[in-house]
Amino acid sequence: MPITFNKIKEITEIQATSGFEGRLQSFMRQNITPYVDEVQKDGLGGIFGIKQTLTPNAPRIMVAGHMDEVGFMVSTIKADGTMRVVALGGWNPLVISAQRFTLFARHDVAIPVITGGVPPHLMRGSNGSPSIPKLEDIIFDAGFSDKIEAEQFGVHPGAVIIPETKAILTANKKNVISKSWDNRYGCLMITELLAHLGTQNIQLPNTLIAGANVQEEVGLRGAHVSTTKFNPDLFFAVDCSPAQDTFDANADGHIGDGTLIRIFDPGHILLPTMRDFLLDTAESAGVKYQYYVSKGGTDAGAAHLKHAGIPSTTIGVCARYIHSHQTLFSLEDFDTAQAFLREIVKKLDRSTVDLITGV
Repeated sequence: MPITFNKIKEITEIQATSGFEGRLQSFMRQNITPYVDEVQKDGLGGIFGIKQTLTPNAPRIMVAGHMDEVGFMVSTIKADGTMRVVALGGWNPLVISAQRFTLFARHDVAIPVITGGVPPHLMRGSNGSPSIPKLEDIIFDAGFSDKIEAEQFGVHPGAVIIPETKAILTANKKNVISKSWDNRYGCLMITELLAHLGTQNIQLPNTLIAGANVQEEVGLRGAHVSTTKFNPDLFFAVDCSPAQDTFDANADGHIGDGTLIRIFDPGHILLPTMRDFLLDTAESAGVKYQYYVSKGGTDAGAAHLKHAGIPSTTIGVCARYIHSHQTLFSLEDFDTAQAFLREIVKKLDRSTVDLITGV
């Protein structure tokens, strides 16, 4: 069944940034628990459902999204009550100003915040041309009278600020515009996969460990912890990458062109045995795919270096304008990636995994 807009709207509008993933962790627990044998957390907050198998000597397969979206942390409260921040994840300073956010103060109190943009009236005398702002200079304004009032509302350094926006469908009903598809895509892929396996009573030839990591956007931190804890034979990150089709028609990453075969990024090279398995699986199942070379990384880059080495890859889609308030992505691409992931986990028996790992 194709993914519904309402499911995307629900999960993308949850606000959860690096180190503060609690709201999405609760969502994941609620949605995976009915379909797995047990739910476990790692020490940083990653949450995973474990689906056991009756097959002897079965491999352990780990499939992981990540719960955090990019955001900010308050570093300083100025005398006038405005705030300055440090980034949680990668931001282009040009997309930050004149946007709406939510600040989460002490005791999880939600406070509306905007970023200040310099109006053109105040730019006269400087050739009327804006300069590229530095992150540390961008004003976050909640309307407080002064620093004392901000503190009275529970605002303090260390409080987080997260984009606030609503998901909408494009006019042609083919795409969605929302925040945080990186990486609510991966979390929704996990919940949909487990629901499919559970409702169809599908028995796998492997022990499946499926869930979501924390703190991916600040250095793939959660994947180090979770792969150490669960020690899988293979690791599959499920993540969203930047589309480049509106910037360069010849570049990698076109929305609507299917799932990504991510052959290279600065922290990970796709092993030839894993590549052949992915291509054989996609082609036998009629899954539409595109090759992708990335300048950024995913949790696969951390996972493949753990223990004695864990062969890893990423099951991905691309989206336009990620790491901003407004990301545009294809509904069909999600369905394609979901079909691909279902075929992958069904095929990973001991002999197939041994072929990939070279045992």
